[in-house]
Amino acid sequence: MSSQSKLPSPPVAKKVEHKMEMFGDVRVDNYYWLRDDSRSDPEMLSYVKQENQYFDSVMSGSKKIEDEIFAELRGRIKEDDISVPVRRGSYYYYMRTLEGKEYVQRCRRKILNSEAPPSVNDVMETSPDAPPEHVILDENAKAKAHAYYRIAAYRVSPNGKLVAYAEDTKGNEIYTVYIIDIETGDPVGKPLVGVSSYLQWAGDEALVYITRDEILRPDKAWLHKLGMDQSNDTCLYHENDDTFSLYLQASESKKYLFIASKSKLTRFVFCLDVSKPEELKVLTPRVEGVDTSVSHRGNHFFIKRRTDELFNSELLACPVDNTSETTVLIPHRESVKIQGIQLFIDHLVVYERKAGLPKITTYRLPAVGEALKSLQGGKSVAFIDPICSIDPEESLFSSSILRFSYSSLRTPPSIYDYDMNTEVSVLKKIRTVLGGFDANNYVTERKWATASDGTQIPISIIYRKNLVKLDGSDPLLLYGYGSYERCIDPSFSSSRLSLLDRGFIFAIAHVRGGGEMGRPWYENGKFLKKKNTFTDFIACAEYLIGNRYCTKEKLCILGRSAGGMLIGTVVNMRPDLFKAAVAGVPFVDIVTTMLDPTIPLTTSEWEEWGDPRKEEFYFYMKSYSPVDNVKPQNYPHILVTTGLNDPRVMYSEPAKFVAKLRDMKTDNNILLFKCELGAGHFSKSGRFERLREDAFTYTFLLKALNMIPGFGSGQS
Repeated sequence: MSSQSKLPSPPVAKKVEHKMEMFGDVRVDNYYWLRDDSRSDPEMLSYVKQENQYFDSVMSGSKKIEDEIFAELRGRIKEDDISVPVRRGSYYYYMRTLEGKEYVQRCRRKILNSEAPPSVNDVMETSPDAPPEHVILDENAKAKAHAYYRIAAYRVSPNGKLVAYAEDTKGNEIYTVYIIDIETGDPVGKPLVGVSSYLQWAGDEALVYITRDEILRPDKAWLHKLGMDQSNDTCLYHENDDTFSLYLQASESKKYLFIASKSKLTRFVFCLDVSKPEELKVLTPRVEGVDTSVSHRGNHFFIKRRTDELFNSELLACPVDNTSETTVLIPHRESVKIQGIQLFIDHLVVYERKAGLPKITTYRLPAVGEALKSLQGGKSVAFIDPICSIDPEESLFSSSILRFSYSSLRTPPSIYDYDMNTEVSVLKKIRTVLGGFDANNYVTERKWATASDGTQIPISIIYRKNLVKLDGSDPLLLYGYGSYERCIDPSFSSSRLSLLDRGFIFAIAHVRGGGEMGRPWYENGKFLKKKNTFTDFIACAEYLIGNRYCTKEKLCILGRSAGGMLIGTVVNMRPDLFKAAVAGVPFVDIVTTMLDPTIPLTTSEWEEWGDPRKEEFYFYMKSYSPVDNVKPQNYPHILVTTGLNDPRVMYSEPAKFVAKLRDMKTDNNILLFKCELGAGHFSKSGRFERLREDAFTYTFLLKALNMIPGFGSGQS
């Protein structure tokens, strides 16, 4: 008897016919009953738990290997470590991790000579004679009473005496804000409840924060004065348009807060002088199709502005006291996208993208108070490998030192300090990867697949050179996302080494709908052009097969959230092309969700996917929506994951997708559904706990490819 025949039968969700009619079209959803907004329905929970039990049963035979992989993943982490200290005022602030502990300690240490100007060679003094370390907040102690724990905002007051932090203990992204005395840890006032993660100090005596409405849309900005009850807080702005959401950020100068109201196409900005926090002023007006973001330095605001014509953005400056008098500093360029900017007292840093690759350009600014004109002579920061991922890090506004994070598919995250005056870069820290990792053992490549309309789609590839034959016999994992203009740049993952070191090739398909190749790349992968995202991904898969990186029998695919929707769609379109598919927290019931404005995030998403209350969008979205396109056909091995408390993609979407697949698919391949009952969109919260998902995902792929005792062809 084969091991497969010993597997239990998979759960069968009951069918309750639920008809939905729109534009004369009737859709029948037999699993609509699985949706329960309270997440407490006994029948729903019973079904979800049966699916978890089935998952455990199917994977139990490979538990030893899963534990081995988990040990590998954990074994690469330097457990006792500290982050690169950040200089604020008279202190260095940093995070410390301890051996065996899931969470961080948030610490600070006095700077011995805080009057000395910052330098790329600055090092925090840790000798026995150095000022002692002070642990401000130990997340491990806070997390003991909770199955899930996450701090999303951690803000030190300007005078360095208080900390405000936003805490989530369920994974639903609804936070409680605590204010504590840094030295004593004592609470200051009562906690602020029902808050989003948007939180900033307005001077030393007040906070500005944003709350959400009943559909979890950030809709109100509030001013809270220390010592006052939350019920007495002042509402600074209420965004009534349910297609818009509020955002909050502080200027690098710390003199202004910016409250932005943003849809997918339009963003306008209010400013708040922290010395007069009650006075909220319009900075950039609301104009449909115009997207602005703002920074501040001296007597000028800097405005990044995008329109339909200026699709890759331009950079403007205007006097603080005359915002209508704008000067173009960097004009729009069709081949270069302005991703964002960062301001210093004497410098401007521009994060850009060209030919799909990130770059950093720095400019020297005239003295504060002098006229600002078009910028000349920008300097580009050099990188070891231009095929990389770059992210800004916190830098000191008054200095000339730019701090950024760099990584590539084979380079662990590395923190650099770059002196914009001398053009000298100093590596401050590279993440330690234990277990004998050597970047020289790996090869990275950049290839281009031809889409069905002739568009060239970039693919980033990595593999271990002494294990991969490139003759079609190698296993390959292809990752994709392709939504929200998000750039999936080639970045490092120590967990991924467990696949690469077993002979896998890993590839990223940079499909349309993302932002890698500029704004048009996004525009051509959304609305009524959304199918380009899926056909691009299929073209990348076919390119990899055609160029002997793998075969259909060795090709696995992976995506999360909107990327999970990509996976759900392509397995419906081309199930023959893939051996195994993993869809993490997938957005798969698109039409039903987008027709229901009571579901979190729906209203703000109409400008991403389209509004199915309009006939053209309804039928187009229905034509690719994964749940609506499951049909009787053979599918690959499939693993679907979700979190019961996920506020972004309701657990019921992947649950319905799995139930319908079980009912309709004609193969005997394995279909697994794993629901984390105490987590949200981002899986478990502990740094080691999170590795468990990687471990069972990799084990699933190895089983699907028969690289360990596999699934065979039994129950699905």
